[in-house]
Amino acid sequence: MQPLCQPSPRECIGVIADTHGLLRPEALEALKGVHRILHAGDIGDSDHLDALAHIAPVTAIRGNIDRGHWAEALPETVSLTIRGLWIHMIHHREALQADPRAAGWNVVISGHSHKPSIKEAGSTLWLNPGAAGPRRFRLPITLAFLWEEASRPRAMIHPLLV
Repeated sequence: MQPLCQPSPRECIGVIADTHGLLRPEALEALKGVHRILHAGDIGDSDHLDALAHIAPVTAIRGNIDRGHWAEALPETVSLTIRGLWIHMIHHREALQADPRAAGWNVVISGHSHKPSIKEAGSTLWLNPGAAGPRRFRLPITLAFLWEEASRPRAMIHPLLV
């Protein structure tokens, strides 16, 4: 099964957040074939990082519900470069104190709100993949795909049919 994003599977980054201890089979299926997986926090169960790592290398940050020794090993934020994208991950967007442009990030990924969104502001793409775990209120169950195209970050929200 190929991931459902626009470029070839090897070019896609799967972005997931707010699983809250529920790693849905639909999420695992949607992420099959991606090049890398980024988890933007509120994981809820360290075993889920292992399950995701069977699909692709995983970079994860700690969210506000992540507790215990396993969670303490996770950073609260991380900055990394993947295939031409300069990415910064933070669980709660409102906690970001840096200027993305000055820091050199062209993608900022956050979770926490459970509301999927893609917004471009100047040269920065702001991505919240939404929540892939338990349904909260009437919000959709989603994850996202991220890739570089024509030297710019591109993303799409992928609803999980549950």
